[in-house]
Amino acid sequence: MDTRTDMAPAADPVTLEIIRDLLVAILDEGEVNLERTAFSPIIYEVKDYCIGFLDKAGNTIAQSRGGVPTFMADLGEPVRDGLEIYGESGFDPGDVLLINYAAVCGQHLNNVVLYMPVHWQGKLVGFSATRAHWTDVGGSVSGSLSTKTTEIYQEGLQIRSVKVHKKGKPDEEILRLIRHNIRFPELSFGDMAAQIAACTLTSERWLAIITKYGWETVEASILNTWDQSEAFVREQISMIPPGRYEAESFLDDDAIDLDTTIPIKVAVTVGEGQITVDFTGTAAQTRGPMNGGRSAGLAAARVAFKSVVMPALPPCEGAFRPLKIVLPEGTLISATDNAAMGKWNLPIKTVIDTIYLAFSQVVPDRVAAGHHAGQGLYSFYGRNAETGQRFSTMDTVLGGWGAQPAADGFSPLKTVTHGDTRNIPLEVEETFSPILIESYRWRPDSAGAGEWRGGLGLCKVYRVLHDCHANFGFERTKCPPWGLFGGNAAKVGGVVIHRPGKTQPERVLKATAVPLEAGTRLEILSGGGGGRGPAFKRPIARVLEDVRQGYVTPEGARDDYGVVIHGTSLEVDEQATEKLRKLMEEHARAAVG
Repeated sequence: MDTRTDMAPAADPVTLEIIRDLLVAILDEGEVNLERTAFSPIIYEVKDYCIGFLDKAGNTIAQSRGGVPTFMADLGEPVRDGLEIYGESGFDPGDVLLINYAAVCGQHLNNVVLYMPVHWQGKLVGFSATRAHWTDVGGSVSGSLSTKTTEIYQEGLQIRSVKVHKKGKPDEEILRLIRHNIRFPELSFGDMAAQIAACTLTSERWLAIITKYGWETVEASILNTWDQSEAFVREQISMIPPGRYEAESFLDDDAIDLDTTIPIKVAVTVGEGQITVDFTGTAAQTRGPMNGGRSAGLAAARVAFKSVVMPALPPCEGAFRPLKIVLPEGTLISATDNAAMGKWNLPIKTVIDTIYLAFSQVVPDRVAAGHHAGQGLYSFYGRNAETGQRFSTMDTVLGGWGAQPAADGFSPLKTVTHGDTRNIPLEVEETFSPILIESYRWRPDSAGAGEWRGGLGLCKVYRVLHDCHANFGFERTKCPPWGLFGGNAAKVGGVVIHRPGKTQPERVLKATAVPLEAGTRLEILSGGGGGRGPAFKRPIARVLEDVRQGYVTPEGARDDYGVVIHGTSLEVDEQATEKLRKLMEEHARAAVG
């Protein structure tokens, strides 16, 4: 939607700055309120949510600074769906609407958008909206995230811009329908109440600003913020050499068709004051649930664009005007026709990494090497043997990010789509589920070697105390996190299951409803980040310190970095090291030649 405001009234610069910052601060407060009052750990611990303001046409005014980056500036389509259904005059004060409808939202159905209209002096001026991950929305397995689905109808209840509150009064019939189609209504309805509270709070704060400054001043400030953001972004783009930069990667499979990989192709074109991200050539939508709707492709492009071009600028509608996205219909990230989307979030990390790979050709100082990117989603569910009550808990791994232009990669972190999200604390996991966490440690040698090494992966060991089931979603094992400019790829993640009485462990990547008997041990492994620059250029003292810290083994120091360290004394054999590094350098030159 074109939101250019060539005739936007000028706003007093001091007042403009106050209002601009206040709107973000209000949403930050709403985010804290949502986190504080939510019932599900996926919200109050992991922070799988976003909250924002939109104008009366569904354009993004501002968003809070926490939450999930792939929800950035993407609340517009759900709100515009409501506008299409009800019309601008069809909203009353006190209305509360829900939507997770895949054809509009393009994500797994657990990501439920709740929004409320904001009225000033009887007129609609905008919306307060939030998206949060509900623990369950029905479907074939507990938690609703199966790897075996082939259409969206198998994945749970779809809700399309339904008023669950009308003029401030709950619609008990609609709520009863939802309640009896999900497995954990107490959790989800508690989370919905938290979303309502967050939107109510932020709406009241927004109206207080309008009362203080007047709607004309607030509207002018919003329009000027968009224009200033656009101008700033175009200035940043002008500093990037024009040209077309291409990159490609691939995913393992779609969990249904296991014999073929899934290509991802990206072309980034810089020029004429804009950047175009073109996904032409990316795989067609799959039979399995790895698809995302059009919003998935848009979100991937926005996350990469923002972090490369305007990392410190708050997102708003104007900030993304200089971004053009070419996204053919019916791809992995623009799926249609009721495609399954339960695992929509697995591919998107690699899509973003691939955009970074294209950018590395023109702005190498602004991007890192490939990161662990495989999502590493896992959940346990069943019935508590003592109480008989259902339980379901879900989390994703922490792993390594790629080496930076002049620094080692971060670790341990979630993926580039997770932002400030966190792991569920061990104590909370053990409280909610019949599991025991036996250890949580680094994976030595999991980082990609380089002059600057990548971040490390982790190994988290669970012991199952009572029979239950588990779901797993791990990716990027055939296309490991790559290095840049001579750096090495990192190790990948996965799950290793050790069953009682069995000598051979099972290795699992994407699987649904895996039975786990009491006494089973699971190793949840996350991948590392790719290295940057030839590993033989890493200072020997840094390699030695990595060995001392347990990040690199003596064998890894020798094989990956060409540094020979005696295992007991941890002393460097300088002569053997010089000889080995010289040999590694010769091999590197021969490979380039």
